[in-house]
Amino acid sequence: MSMETQTVRETTAMERAQTERSRLALILPGLLLGMLLAALDQTIVGTAMPRVIAELQGLEHYAWVFTAYMLTSTVTVPLYGKLSDLYGRRTFFLFGMIVFLIGSALSGMAQSMTQLIFFRALQGIGGGALFPIAIAIVGDLFPPAERGKWQGLFAAVFGFSAIIGPSLGGWITDNWGWRWVFYVNMPVGALALLTTGLTMPKLASGRQHRIDYLGAALLVSGVTPLLLAFSWAGTEYPWSSPPIIGLFGASALFLVLFVAAELRAPEPILDLRLFGNRIFTPTLLAAFLIAIGMFGTILYLPLFVQAVLGRTATNSGAVLTPMMLGFVFSSIVGGQILSRTGRYKILAIGTVAVAVIGMFLLSRMDVTTTSTTVVRNMIILGLGIGTTMSLFTIIVQNAFPAQRLGEVTSALTFFRSIGGTVGAAILGTVMTNRFQHELTTRIPDTIRASIPAQQLDAIKNPQVFMSPEAMQQMQQQAAAFGPRGQEMLQLLLTAVRQSLASAIDTVFFVGMLILIGAFLLTFFIPEIPLRRRSPGGAPLAH
Repeated sequence: MSMETQTVRETTAMERAQTERSRLALILPGLLLGMLLAALDQTIVGTAMPRVIAELQGLEHYAWVFTAYMLTSTVTVPLYGKLSDLYGRRTFFLFGMIVFLIGSALSGMAQSMTQLIFFRALQGIGGGALFPIAIAIVGDLFPPAERGKWQGLFAAVFGFSAIIGPSLGGWITDNWGWRWVFYVNMPVGALALLTTGLTMPKLASGRQHRIDYLGAALLVSGVTPLLLAFSWAGTEYPWSSPPIIGLFGASALFLVLFVAAELRAPEPILDLRLFGNRIFTPTLLAAFLIAIGMFGTILYLPLFVQAVLGRTATNSGAVLTPMMLGFVFSSIVGGQILSRTGRYKILAIGTVAVAVIGMFLLSRMDVTTTSTTVVRNMIILGLGIGTTMSLFTIIVQNAFPAQRLGEVTSALTFFRSIGGTVGAAILGTVMTNRFQHELTTRIPDTIRASIPAQQLDAIKNPQVFMSPEAMQQMQQQAAAFGPRGQEMLQLLLTAVRQSLASAIDTVFFVGMLILIGAFLLTFFIPEIPLRRRSPGGAPLAH
């Protein structure tokens, strides 16, 4: 009888395991589709913007189409993370997906730039839930020792989207119109909603909770002006201008009030005691610094390849393909290595060291660099950065109990987003100041005396040299002066290319120094064994 009972129990356990595997086979593709939507949105929209501006006008509001999404998707990340810990991932992942799709549909129907900006902000409110909650769900489904191979796959989605996004956006815009850049989200999102809605467990605690409304309001009030200040500083306004100083001042005030409120809140949105954890703080700071270096590279590698080396590309995303291929490969392989070895510290040290080497090699490029060398350098950098995306997430998740997965995952995502914005602002200022200084010293006196000051000021914007129309206009103006005009144009272009190469090299060198800081921080991350079971003692998933 006991043997029969044992056989029944084993059969029941096998059936339960088979059911769980079937459910996972539906949940994971739904999560991946949701993350792909959010990731593609960062790359697919840019290629459609010239057509958008041609139809809706409002060129002066161009940047706000991206800024609005960035603001709302960033400030909502910590809120979603905490709320998903309290009330379950499923509710807020589905809510985020629905809001994202509504924002997408409305963006496609926009009749003015003002409407498009507003609907993009709405889209960002939904998009802010997709990445951190999806990663937290993986943490719910798999123990830390098994998460590497799955979260590596999720991180690879971002590299894949950066490869196909610009080309896909251009193809959709050319063949279906710019509005379909937003409408195309609908069928994919509907499929993701269907699979996750039907199969995802709620995974929420049964006790009552108190939502930290004051902390949420103060966090949004503090981070919004901070992001705006870094987005506008050095581009829309000088760093020392009253608007930028005012934004930084307002941010500082609200963030101080936020800290004071969180220290007294019974269930804070962002528990500041997290920073007392010896694993959490160095990992978070390292991820923040890597985000600065990565986004700086993404911004200025296309400029170097197209404006300095004179290579053509159908879009800037195509230039980054080698780096993103390295990123995707590293994300997947690094996750597998982590799952098989269970050792994360040596992997963190090694991969960040590879990223430092890649950034160093980028900083050594000049106007004579070959395309092969650029590709090699980008692949090395991608190999270094790719693994860190999922690796650092697993490190912080492993350091805290399962009921805090959403909070710590969203905190890491939040600081990565802040790092990207800070990096774009600081490295952009470094590039601009260096370029203008170099160009002032390199332009021959004969050209300076022959070209009006207004035209010289226009040349100080390096983006001009990535525009075929602007270059054609300069060729036509030079042709009007005969052979002498062509000679002066070539001297001017040589000075610009050399100045731009020097400026971008400086950006990469500063990025290397920042990555060295991240590399040093990895030595301070304590290593603890990756958990192989849930807090209850049973394996979370197989």
